[in-house]
Amino acid sequence: MEIHLFCHACGKEITFRDRVYRQETCARCGRPVHCCKNCRFYDTGAHQQCREPQAEWVNDKEAANFCDEFFPAAGGASGARLEREAAARKKLDELFKKR
Repeated sequence: MEIHLFCHACGKEITFRDRVYRQETCARCGRPVHCCKNCRFYDTGAHQQCREPQAEWVNDKEAANFCDEFFPAAGGASGARLEREAAARKKLDELFKKR
């Protein structure tokens, strides 16, 4: 099973074979991949910024951690943000496009 996610820091797509190990880093920026910000349960609006109730508190959301509940985000937090930014940029371009 291949796992695809986007680095939360730089947006690079990363592919793994079976799982994401704690020591994995992004080839582009060198940031840890097994971290809260790359997890599908990461949510700044949730209690402890995590939607998984069994997860233990992690102080640094960008650091590699040992969370057993880690599950790679489909598209990653960064991927979703980049898509929203691109859509907003497109709307602005259309708004100011000369006719």
